[in-house]
Amino acid sequence: MQFLYNIFIRIYPAIAWCISFKNTKAKLWLKGRKNIFERLATAFNHNQDKIIWMHCASLGEFEQGRPIIEAIKQRESSYKILLTFFSPSGYEVRKNYEGADWIFYLPMDSPSNAKHFFDTVQPSLILFVKYEFWFYYTTEAKKRNIPLLLVSGIFRNNQPFFQWYGSLHKKMLQCFTYFFVQNEESLELLNSIGFHQNVIISGDTRFDRVIAIAKQFQSFPIIEKFIDNKKVIVAGSTWTEDDEELDHYANTHPEIKFIIAPHEIEEERIEECLNLYKNVVLYSQLNDQNNLLENKNVLIIDNIGMLSSLYKYATVCYVGGAFGEDGVHNVLEAAVYFKPVVFGPEYDEYAEAVELLDAEGAYTVENVLELENIFNKLLAEDDIYKKHCINAGNYVKTKAGATKKIVDYIYENRLLTN
Repeated sequence: MQFLYNIFIRIYPAIAWCISFKNTKAKLWLKGRKNIFERLATAFNHNQDKIIWMHCASLGEFEQGRPIIEAIKQRESSYKILLTFFSPSGYEVRKNYEGADWIFYLPMDSPSNAKHFFDTVQPSLILFVKYEFWFYYTTEAKKRNIPLLLVSGIFRNNQPFFQWYGSLHKKMLQCFTYFFVQNEESLELLNSIGFHQNVIISGDTRFDRVIAIAKQFQSFPIIEKFIDNKKVIVAGSTWTEDDEELDHYANTHPEIKFIIAPHEIEEERIEECLNLYKNVVLYSQLNDQNNLLENKNVLIIDNIGMLSSLYKYATVCYVGGAFGEDGVHNVLEAAVYFKPVVFGPEYDEYAEAVELLDAEGAYTVENVLELENIFNKLLAEDDIYKKHCINAGNYVKTKAGATKKIVDYIYENRLLTN
């Protein structure tokens, strides 16, 4: 298996290069790693402080790790934070995040890269978020006896760790000092392959993050002007498949306001939304003086960063992604505001979506007819609406506390002491 893994880590950059001529993300992936070790050497050349290294695959994992960074920063001023990303979707959005002292792409995994990285950075504590596993980085951490924690981890039976061919992946797990997992299934799966003493159910740190975001809610007067005291459906992180399910209802219900925040905001994607929705205006076109809001019931958000606040304005929230193969996006950002959540059929691998349905704070729909029926029900039947509002918000509130468990472990086990 290590032979196949070595082939993978060599071929992945080559594939990225081949598609980079047409694929923006691949181009950014390569550009971000150009001269990476020279830039790391320059950044860490004169560093005398101890370093906590947190690695995230992308933006969603960063939102899970962020509460831990900020909790440690509040208590520990003598340590510096290195934040790395694998994907441009995380790095490009959060490369200016002020909570970290350094932010870089993670160099591609290999024996020499891992050794070079550790020699340069010399971390004292490592936090990997959710499900990032790189063989040479994890084994290098173990060789150097550096504490390595998995936070907000989640495991499923179909992963290689639990298959007959998963010996390489099991070796990676053996490099971790402690696992903080989200649910009982993950705990039992790790137990089944011999991990008993270093696993605990901590929950998901994203609950702490969305609660913090909700407390810092930022109002948007121009959004409030658009809403004009009407009922509102906020559709967040939508893909083409989602908008194709939503457009008929939006186009035939001009009395309802729609706020659409596409997952991608490239020109082609925004143009697609403008073609699907009729009475539509772009957020970037608005200002306090113009009259573009007249007779418009659909507002397209053509920027990144507003969505988590926009859900507060919703009567009903729709969370995108679940009509595509990748599955539903973050339902917690909506539920935290005590708003009912609606999403498509691909959600099984997202524990929070499953649990929100079980708590009767959300609905899942298979097609456009079901979607429109649910919208009609929630907008017309007050008792059902209020019940789902309360259930959604209470679900999030009762799941808080994972960050404290992880940070308490770090301090109780003196992982941040000299």
